[in-house]
Amino acid sequence: MSGSELSGKKVTVMGLGLHGGGLASARYLCAQGAEVTVTDLRSESDLSGSLDQLGALPLRLVLGRHEERDFRHADVVVKNPAVPRGSAYLAMARCIETDISLFLRSCTAQVIAVTGTKGKSTTAAAIHHILTRLGAGSHLGGNIAVSPLAFLPELQARHFVVLELSSFQLGDLRLVAGGEQLLQPRVAAITNLMPDHMDYYASFEDYFADKALVFSGQSGADVTLYNQDDRYGPRYAALTPAQPIALSHSALNRLSDTADGDANRTAAWLEHDCGRFRRRGSAAELILPQTVTLVGEHNRFNLLFAATAVRCLGFRAAEIAAAAARFGGVAHRMQHVASVDQVDYYNDSAATIAEAALAAVESFTQPVHLIAGGSDKRLDLSLFKQIAARSRALYLLSGSATDRIVALLQSSTAAWNGPFDTLAAAVTAARRNAQRGEAVVLSPGCASFGMFRNEFHRGDSFCQIVHSFAPAARSGAPTTGGNKNAANN
Repeated sequence: MSGSELSGKKVTVMGLGLHGGGLASARYLCAQGAEVTVTDLRSESDLSGSLDQLGALPLRLVLGRHEERDFRHADVVVKNPAVPRGSAYLAMARCIETDISLFLRSCTAQVIAVTGTKGKSTTAAAIHHILTRLGAGSHLGGNIAVSPLAFLPELQARHFVVLELSSFQLGDLRLVAGGEQLLQPRVAAITNLMPDHMDYYASFEDYFADKALVFSGQSGADVTLYNQDDRYGPRYAALTPAQPIALSHSALNRLSDTADGDANRTAAWLEHDCGRFRRRGSAAELILPQTVTLVGEHNRFNLLFAATAVRCLGFRAAEIAAAAARFGGVAHRMQHVASVDQVDYYNDSAATIAEAALAAVESFTQPVHLIAGGSDKRLDLSLFKQIAARSRALYLLSGSATDRIVALLQSSTAAWNGPFDTLAAAVTAARRNAQRGEAVVLSPGCASFGMFRNEFHRGDSFCQIVHSFAPAARSGAPTTGGNKNAANN
């Protein structure tokens, strides 16, 4: 339902949320003249931050419960991504929208859509950074905790919109009338695919299918960027209706397993730490220089995705390379928080699967005191044997996933500390044991629920704890070693 059709309609926003999606939806709907009800199972105290931002909006609030009449009698129900799709209340709705679908119905700008299990936030933020540095009107939203409805009023047709989209946000488009064709990005990017959210999905194939919605509305005039080194990348390349462009970590592998076997097809790859892009029939161009601000092979590959996306929009290679080199990264993803007594502290709270935690540990040349563990997402945790072996010390946070990790480690020679009932206790123990030149890293490899509202709350809490060590704490560059391969978040 477009904005012009919302005036006078009864609309229920299901889930106010903590990241701004429900808040932005409520503001947008009120501005369109809708009769708005916002309902959330959480209490007023839990949602205080979001409620404070509602101000004097003319809407009705139902907190701590849902009421059937708000769904049966609503013209439209706007679903928050955290709401289970099988909700009995959703089944009562006549018409379902999301903040993403409402935005896409009114968006006239070119869209770049980014998804993947890990790397999507860094890639999306880097695309936005490059476009902004090049003087293009660019807006960043989606799963990166900014609803695109928030910037819809200032959007112009000549602008670009970069959307980071989770599998939940993509899959929810199936619930929307015509939703699968609403997303028609000029460039779609799938950074990789690993098992995740198996506590939500019935099977991995369902997760795979939701990610594929990032390109389902594209045409042959559009492009889909995929990771050729990822086992699922070629599957996506075969499914997309757009032009698939392969990206590879290695120059030697950049053209293997291609659909047409054409050695001159468009591709991008890393070669001697530089990013190269070549259009079919043209010479290779440098789109990512050897020296960049963001360190590590994983993040360099994210930058390659970003630079390739912008090159496909028609911007000049040399200008893209210069802008990409200056991208500094994203909070909660190998974020250097401070150096205290010559020990470096890193916040990698967005690492919610074991693969990301292992990548974090392997990123460092200096010994790592790793804080990990948390709640369970029904994922394979066997990598924690390697994680523990590669860490100087492992500090486990209490949680359902940690119970499984402890059982795994008991059958190995690896040692661990905890489990700790609070993050502060784990950080204090790590600080006590860490020596000069070493690093303390929060890279949990698990979900945050139970101890925290979400992974951002967990990361913010870690930063606050570290900064409480002041006056010793100081933000800035690491004192030694640093991370050589930042985790692909």
